[in-house]
Parts: sequence; structure tokens; C-alpha cells
Amino acid sequence: MTTTIAIVDDHELMAKALSGLVQKYEGYEVLYEVSNGKELIHRIKLKMIPDIVLLDINMPEMDGYETSLWLKNNYPEIKILALSMNDKEESIVKMLRNGAGGYLLKGCKPHELKQALDSIVQKGFYYTEYVTSQLIKSLNPDSFQNPVDQLGLNEREANFIKLSCSDLTYVEIADKMCVSPRTVDGYRESVFQKMNVKSRVGMVLEAIRLKLVEI
Repeated sequence: MTTTIAIVDDHELMAKALSGLVQKYEGYEVLYEVSNGKELIHRIKLKMIPDIVLLDINMPEMDGYETSLWLKNNYPEIKILALSMNDKEESIVKMLRNGAGGYLLKGCKPHELKQALDSIVQKGFYYTEYVTSQLIKSLNPDSFQNPVDQLGLNEREANFIKLSCSDLTYVEIADKMCVSPRTVDGYRESVFQKMNVKSRVGMVLEAIRLKLVEI
């Protein structure tokens, strides 16, 4: 079975380079390259439907956030792998919430891209090994307790988690909670320790798994 790929990137050289790279991978075929979300939607409406979309974030006309959300709402069977220069946690969280099954930086090595594509095909998602282990770890009896009590979270920490599962920056979260950014840094460190995660992405995925937030 050949997995078909659509590349959505407004940098033509990058799109061509990606296309050439993916074509070398056994079992993958690039259907087409387009420069923004609107062009992708046009192709999809012409029944040129890929299995996976390699999606940039910053693009004219229709960016990666809008495009991923449209795909999630209209063609949820199409898997999305975000590929961007943007390494901000807020951007990663927003893309994952909008339906992306994985997020890679454009500076990644060719074998990482192949690994990510294989994971998307086989599992439907690609995260770091650490986050993946958090998502698929076996349920234990403690999991049936109230997750807030189970983790030992206080009310402010629980509220911080909910606000973090959005595209708000930590400074904006501090403003909403009427505390200083330094206080929010304290909440973050405490929550990371209690949830046994190392990043905002890991915290969000764990919060979703434990049903601390609804998506």
C-alpha cells in the first residue's frame, strides 16, 4: 500500500526539497505541492485527497492553524503532520488542538521525518517517546479517582492547566488569573512535577488523557 502525501508550504524551494525527500521513502508518494490552505482545499474538493498532509504554519491566504481546523472538521480521516520553523510551545499546542497528529521542526534530520510519517501511518500520531509513553501507559486503579485529587492539584493549579490548554501565552494566563508572571511560573513548575511532564505539550496531552479538560 502506498501512502499519499500533500505538501502545503509557501516556500517553493522547501516544498520541492520535501517532495524529493519523501519520494525517496519506500511506500510514500507525493500527490502535489501547494502554497497555502486555500489551494489544498481546492485540490481536495477536486477529489485529490491525500492520506497525510505535511503542513506549514505561517502561510499567506490560509495558514496552518486555519487549514488544520478545516481538515479536522471536514476530512478527519486525513492525517496532519505539522512541519514548521516555529518552536513556540503555544504554536505546537494550538496545532495539536486543531487536529495535527504530530509536529516537526524544519531543522529535523531526514530519518526523523521518515520516522514521523511511519508513526502517523501506523499509530495516527507522532510525539516524542516521552509524551507517547504518557499517552499510552496502562490504566491503573488510581486512574478512576478524581484526577485533580489523584495528582494533588489545588484549585489554582487546576485552573492554570485549563487556561494552558489554549493558545494563551503564559503572560496572558497570568493576567487572566490576576497574578504575576512569576507566580504562573511557580504554578507551571509545580504542575509539571505533579503530572510528571517536561513541557506544555506534555501537560496538555496528559490533561486531555485524564479528562481534566474537554476538547
